[in-house]
Amino acid sequence: MPRVRRCLILVLTAATCAGLLAQSAALPNRPGSLKFAAIGDNGTGDRPQYEVAQQMTDARSRFPFDLVIMLGDNMYGGQKPSDFIKKFEQPYAALLAANVKFQASLGNHDRPENVSYGLYNMNGQRYYTYVRTNVRFVALDSTLMDRKQLDWLDATLRDSREDWKVCYFHHPLYSNASRHGSSVDLRLLLEPIFLKYGVQVVFSGHDHVYERLKPQKGISYFVSGAAGQLRKGNMEPSDQTAASFDQDQSFMLVEVAGDEMFFESVSRTGRVVDSGVINRQRRPSN
Repeated sequence: MPRVRRCLILVLTAATCAGLLAQSAALPNRPGSLKFAAIGDNGTGDRPQYEVAQQMTDARSRFPFDLVIMLGDNMYGGQKPSDFIKKFEQPYAALLAANVKFQASLGNHDRPENVSYGLYNMNGQRYYTYVRTNVRFVALDSTLMDRKQLDWLDATLRDSREDWKVCYFHHPLYSNASRHGSSVDLRLLLEPIFLKYGVQVVFSGHDHVYERLKPQKGISYFVSGAAGQLRKGNMEPSDQTAASFDQDQSFMLVEVAGDEMFFESVSRTGRVVDSGVINRQRRPSN
């Protein structure tokens, strides 16, 4: 028994230290940097979604982001005008009032016509692109990945001249959550294009957990699908997993400052459960 107790103490101590280390790479909050939040699988209309939204509002008071990328399943269940109020406009009212811009991608629970909902800023398009400072964002529709979309993606990334290329969509190419896991068929379609044009970071949802993958072929992947829904205890970390959290709802805060991208994953109670920095690798000029 004493040996078991000593092992348990060592495990708990190691876990505590790991938590402290995960929180040590604080967002620098530099003037002029690009600051944004990421949420996935949020649109439940239930109390946890509202509590995450309040944490986002509180975070913005000290970290003034003006962009939220939405990783799909923005709306569960009914999707009538009253549902958009309950499941989007009310929980994020303070952010919307502060002119924070939400840029959505669709998930498998979202109706296709939601691309025309004004506050999602999709302008009627299933997939689209935009630029903020030195970052090219590409929002994709991973539920219907057809040849037309793949050709568009190839051309969009080929013509991009921004330092950072960030793609986001619903179904994760890599995931170690047991409910869904990696979308391997989608990976076979998208990963070669990402590698060809130097995409550095990819955000997805679908699995109702948080996971940061170790860089896969040089690309940093995040699963952040717990801003409303949660599958507690669903993670099965593998040697691909750099960090994970499946005990509570969460969202992400991200800051791009020059050649560095800082990130935090924040729980529904405001606890930072993971953080770090991605350094952009400069590609050799031709």
